[in-house]
Amino acid sequence: MQNIDLEEERKVILREYRKLLRKSKPFLKDGDAKLIKKAFTTSMEAHKEMRRKSGEPYILHPIAVATICVEEIGLGTTSIISALLHDVVEDTDWELEDIEREFGPKVAPIIDGLTKISGVFEYGTSQQAENFRKMLLTLSKDVRVILIKLADRLHNMRTLESMPRNKQLKIASETIFLYAPLAHRLGLYAIKSELEDLHLKYTESEVYRDIANKINNTKAARKRFINNFISPIEGELDKLKWNYYIKGRPKSIYSIWSKMKKQNIPFEQVYDLFAIRIIIEAPDEHEKAACWEVYSIVTDFYKPNPDRLRDWISTPKANGYESLHTTVMSDNGSWVEVQIRTSRMDEIAEKGYAAHWKYKDYYTKPEETRLEQWIARVREMLESNDTNAIEFLDDFRSNLFSDEVFVFTPKGELKTLPNGATALDFAFDIHTEVGAKCLGAKVNNKLVPLNYELKNGDQVEILTSNKQKPSEDWLRFVVSSKAKSKIKDVLKEDKKYAAVEGKEIVYRKLKQMKITPSDEVINKIRAYFEEKTPLDLYYGIATGKHDPKNIKKFQDEVLEGPQKNTKRIRSSADAKSFEQELKKAKGEDMLLIGEDMDVVDYVIAACCNPIPGDEVFGFVTVNEGIKIHRTSCPNAPELLSNHGNRVIKARWTSQQEIAFLAGLQIIGTDRVGLISDVTQIISSELEVNMQSISVDTKDGIFEGKIHLFVQNTKHLEQLIEKLKAVRGIVKVNRYD
Repeated sequence: MQNIDLEEERKVILREYRKLLRKSKPFLKDGDAKLIKKAFTTSMEAHKEMRRKSGEPYILHPIAVATICVEEIGLGTTSIISALLHDVVEDTDWELEDIEREFGPKVAPIIDGLTKISGVFEYGTSQQAENFRKMLLTLSKDVRVILIKLADRLHNMRTLESMPRNKQLKIASETIFLYAPLAHRLGLYAIKSELEDLHLKYTESEVYRDIANKINNTKAARKRFINNFISPIEGELDKLKWNYYIKGRPKSIYSIWSKMKKQNIPFEQVYDLFAIRIIIEAPDEHEKAACWEVYSIVTDFYKPNPDRLRDWISTPKANGYESLHTTVMSDNGSWVEVQIRTSRMDEIAEKGYAAHWKYKDYYTKPEETRLEQWIARVREMLESNDTNAIEFLDDFRSNLFSDEVFVFTPKGELKTLPNGATALDFAFDIHTEVGAKCLGAKVNNKLVPLNYELKNGDQVEILTSNKQKPSEDWLRFVVSSKAKSKIKDVLKEDKKYAAVEGKEIVYRKLKQMKITPSDEVINKIRAYFEEKTPLDLYYGIATGKHDPKNIKKFQDEVLEGPQKNTKRIRSSADAKSFEQELKKAKGEDMLLIGEDMDVVDYVIAACCNPIPGDEVFGFVTVNEGIKIHRTSCPNAPELLSNHGNRVIKARWTSQQEIAFLAGLQIIGTDRVGLISDVTQIISSELEVNMQSISVDTKDGIFEGKIHLFVQNTKHLEQLIEKLKAVRGIVKVNRYD
């Protein structure tokens, strides 16, 4: 056991605490410092026996969270106290009543919002989703809960190194699934970018390191380029005696990776690797004119791309973000993104919600309080939503990701809706009753159907009829969470009546089969019939979608099936109970699973088709034992965020050579003999078996898709490199 230098630790704690006080000093009022000290000593005492996974004293975590709240978000005294105490109720004997008595009625509700729900959860629900919902419900009362939670998550991500692999995956996936979009929506761009980068660092570590190294290697050249690029702009701004500063920053690693993936291009082909930001000092009433004047100066020297102009000064984003973005062609032939904003706009862009409130007096027009409007919309959604927690989270997330579309009512009132919103979304945004009775719409005086996708500047008039009522189809083309939840509410009422009959049928069948209809059994039947909720199952049985006779098949295949196969492991509710059974199931496969890295039976997930060499994790399913997914699987964030307790460690071992199916896409210029050369390399040189090959040629461009069997990622990479060397081939990549 390592020796702990308690005196040294005490010095570190005091140093971090004093740093926090220094950062908060500018806004402390009388008595604030005393309250912060009291919160610090309370937290210190409550956590005195506790250590983090890294071995350091636990108290350093709440101090770090409080420092992030002050320094990176711009929050005040109440938030500092809440951040210092945020884990006290959850981890110690302290109760909320004690917090309220000692620190007052403002701090207690914030601590309550930050404290996880404990207790037993119904089978098939998600404790993580329930905790997210509880935390988000506080958004309607006090947005500081979310901001402190983001600071807490940021510090946890910065110190994720010491956590076990399955915990790293769970925490990183929750981060990309909910916390990064939340930070984006609340305007915390710096935090959002860092959370995304850290997610990539722990889920795709090789990709992260590769891009980070390439950014680092181009640093000197980039600096030279930026200096040359801004030199004429600086000269002109100096001549006009502007107060300004210019900074060049590389795009985040995550956004570069997203672009590479989306456009299927290597790092070298990402053209806007960095952005130039010009920040000016200007009085409030002249901000807009000043930004356009700087735009005019920039475009005097460099030619702008007309399709890449973004004016978020005239119509700010829903999170309060204001800036003028243009992409211009530099002298050396590369595109550069230029962002123009004032120092007020820059502070709102960096610190989001907290800075937005600092400048609240500036906002006079109703359309300029969009962040408040968004929070009011979320509040309404939270209060009216009675769906299960996972469904609720899906609806909430759809509200976080999207950009906006700006449209007008017949009277010229501006409405902001999520990008991709339809006429029906607009109807529900006006009023629930208008949405429920919506028959169609007139857009710019032309008649359009319900599913018409709105465009910026459309003027929309809704047509209604008392005979109209929502249908299941409507859910396919609405994108706003308000519309989705209202449609679901109406459909749910209709469903409930039919489902009562379906439930009776299911219970009667189970009684005949002498099976007790417990939550676990019902949940297994739900999964067997591939329905999302028990209500959907009962409704499907009642309406004839599912044949009740198949419940007997379910008994044979699911309840009795696993017992007939000694190698198959019984499904368990979570990873822990599964791991206890692993020792009974040794086999010959080549994947090591669980804490003790046992060899057990598993199923390869069809959604991402992992092969040896890929980074993977195991997921305990309800009916199919362990499923193996790649950490980069498109479904991974959702699985790990909602059911982190079912995650199990897994890694490949090169025990034996088994062939795994992989897909390759090949693009090139067509020529005689190209297919022959490709198949020669695959079959003869590397002795790889092909399952199928499909080729499409158009206007001299060749595109082939090949399914083939490889042993591991190294084998696949070797094959890709060989194929790239074939004359005429431009690009070769793996696809799922």
